[in-house]
Amino acid sequence: MQYIAACLAALLGILPLSAQTPKAREVIDRAAETFRQAGGIDADFTVSTYAREKLQESATGNIRMKGEKFVLRSGGIQTWFDGHTQWSYLAENNEVNITEPTDEELQSINPYSLLYIYKRGYDIRQGNDTEYDGKPAYTVQLDATERKNDLRQIVLYVDPHDYRPLCIRMVQRGNGNSVVIRLTGYRTGASYPDSLFAFDSEAHPDVETIDLR
Repeated sequence: MQYIAACLAALLGILPLSAQTPKAREVIDRAAETFRQAGGIDADFTVSTYAREKLQESATGNIRMKGEKFVLRSGGIQTWFDGHTQWSYLAENNEVNITEPTDEELQSINPYSLLYIYKRGYDIRQGNDTEYDGKPAYTVQLDATERKNDLRQIVLYVDPHDYRPLCIRMVQRGNGNSVVIRLTGYRTGASYPDSLFAFDSEAHPDVETIDLR
């Protein structure tokens, strides 16, 4: 959970991908701009953790976003973020933790925040892969330039037709373990009220509140 957010010309369907591939920075910039223009987003995903390339665990989830705001459900935990305050509700313990996350902490929760990470201590270059799940894809690789960054490397796969992120692979510093987020569903243009992105205490009157701010 902790690692635990859309257009090209029609010529892409005619010319070889290698002849059309834009530079890595252009790919990620266009993916970020597409995200900003998409309105409310509703995306399904799977998140898998690996230790030395061996799968440790996997879970499914859903994230709904509007700008910096999001509400995320995965692994028995629901998280709301209104752009400033974050609420994490653990149904099993019937408690909600309130925090004010840093940019680095948000990167481990909201996969779309990684579209902007290269502006903060990462070198960016074109990845080696030209396919994802058997289909053409742009690949962008980001390598940390500062040892303080918890993520040593990030690989982002982008759909060449609509610049939608398809998969994000994050390698941690030190142990080399990795987290892979695969987007399995993607819908745009939703209209969400701001109240969707905050915990509703009236709807959960018996929940224990732990304020960690």
